Amino acid sequence: MNPTASTPPPALSVECTECAASITLERQPLCGEIVRCRECRAELEVTSVSPLRVELAPEVEEDWGE
Repeated sequence: MNPTASTPPPALSVECTECAASITLERQPLCGEIVRCRECRAELEVTSVSPLRVELAPEVEEDWGE
């Protein structure tokens, strides 16, 4: 093993607020980013990156020009 080789950062995980499944993220998400639970398919919005927290993403609605 080469001691000068960089090691990949550890995977981040967070619990789905809908089904309690563990969601593993391959990179550090940005606040406001949408991630999807592989178990229940819920769309979750990253609300905090330190500590990592997610909440159910709001539904996007048509504004019909209002």
